[in-house]
Amino acid sequence: MSTTTALTHDVRVLAPSGHRHDEVLTPAALDFLGRLAAAFGKRRQELLKERRRQALRLASGSPLDFPMVTSAVRADPSWRIAPLAPGLSDRRVEITGPPDRRMTVNALNSGAKVWMADFEDATAPLWENVIGGQLNLLDAIERRIDFTTPEGKEYRLGEQLATIMVRPRGWHLDEEHLEYDGRPVPASLVDFGLYFFHCAQHQIDAGLGPYFYLPKLENRYEARLWNDVFLLAQELLGIPSGTIRATVLIETITAAFEMEEILYELREHSCGLNAGRWDYLFSLIKTFGHRSDFLLPDRAKVTMTAPFLRAYTELLVRTCHKRGAHAIGGMAAHVPGKDPAADEAALAKVRLDKEREAEDGFDGSWVAHPALVPVCREVFDGVLADRPHQLDRTRDDVEVTHSDLLSVRRISGPPTPEGVRTNIAVALRYFAAWLRGQGAVALYGLREDAATAEIARVQIGQWLRHRVIDRETVVGLLDDEIAALGAEYPYAPVEDIRALFERTALTGELPLFFTPDAYSRHLVRRTEVGA
Repeated sequence: MSTTTALTHDVRVLAPSGHRHDEVLTPAALDFLGRLAAAFGKRRQELLKERRRQALRLASGSPLDFPMVTSAVRADPSWRIAPLAPGLSDRRVEITGPPDRRMTVNALNSGAKVWMADFEDATAPLWENVIGGQLNLLDAIERRIDFTTPEGKEYRLGEQLATIMVRPRGWHLDEEHLEYDGRPVPASLVDFGLYFFHCAQHQIDAGLGPYFYLPKLENRYEARLWNDVFLLAQELLGIPSGTIRATVLIETITAAFEMEEILYELREHSCGLNAGRWDYLFSLIKTFGHRSDFLLPDRAKVTMTAPFLRAYTELLVRTCHKRGAHAIGGMAAHVPGKDPAADEAALAKVRLDKEREAEDGFDGSWVAHPALVPVCREVFDGVLADRPHQLDRTRDDVEVTHSDLLSVRRISGPPTPEGVRTNIAVALRYFAAWLRGQGAVALYGLREDAATAEIARVQIGQWLRHRVIDRETVVGLLDDEIAALGAEYPYAPVEDIRALFERTALTGELPLFFTPDAYSRHLVRRTEVGA
């Protein structure tokens, strides 16, 4: 596929060339990225500045509420999102994971209706992972990804495959291996643009389309930016407007107050909202961690039955079904182990969680491992039967106020010693995996990604801030867990891992995300080789 105009928007590649990279980083594809960066780079920077201004306003005591200026959008009963797209009518089970070669085959064959190929929280953004993931998606769509491991295990695509949706990195991240006009290209535009450029027409020809998940949006303006990106991308490649479809993850506390507005801004390209539970908790702590009434206990104790989380998920279902959009539930992160009794107990919890979602009106839900697909499917089959969704359940009974979304006080409290140690252990072990290029890792029976690591480190910071734990205790536990990590993985860069934890969990003002600084320090390998 090629753009319809001359190649004039030069993007420079600042990384060594790898095997088959030239299939992705073609002159036309780089020009396409340059056009997107030229059109939207400055606007994206302004929106990131507005994020910081909003954070300062909320930290200084400004109230968070549903915007008055958009009340007419919420009150207007007439508008709906676009009709359901091919391959996205039935989404009762969705599996998520990084687009590495093995996961690509396993996810597509898993029996799930949708696979979310995750360039964001489940992918450490090594250059090899970014470009390799694009190659794997192209190979999968062209059905040439079959392979055999050195041990002789075969991976082959079956006949019935999950529909692919791609989650690009968030607006806050750069791709420092690509440069346009002297600046890194926004990582979100790289992940979106390369997939769209190479795979959109293939998917259309297959009777599907280019479908996406959009992470970490904080307001309607960021949704409007994505909508304009979609419009330009379709125009540049001669693809009909509205072909792209996107589901937005409602995983920030500010976005929870603008669900309808986000659907409205993307309505031509929208296909639903998702309850991104772990990032949602991370956002809540990050935004209101300075307030003692938002002091959360151990992560394991903050379940989706908590009143403020019930308000969030029920509002999401009501909002989606009011506008003809799918409501997709949160992640089941259990990873099967070698203890049958432990697995049975974990699966029982997964079943209860999915039963709650299905009964609340969700149209489908997420799992992290193929072994969880049958459980999730069975639960939603029991509610949906032969129907593809339950959009007819408009949940008019749900009334959610701003206070309901912020009523954390009922479950607030100090952590347990075990909870403190677990957070430190999870953060350190995840950082160790991320620094070696692995973005999704099994820890203590759960599939952990960047979102859970973010919760772990900001909870430590919150507990220190409110003096429910003391720094001496944390440093002692940090010493213990670093020693254990070094003994388990003798080649782990324990000094870098410890420094990353100290910078992101033990400083007075915690960084908004651990990923940008860690990426620049540890994962960027820039060697200019031309465009």
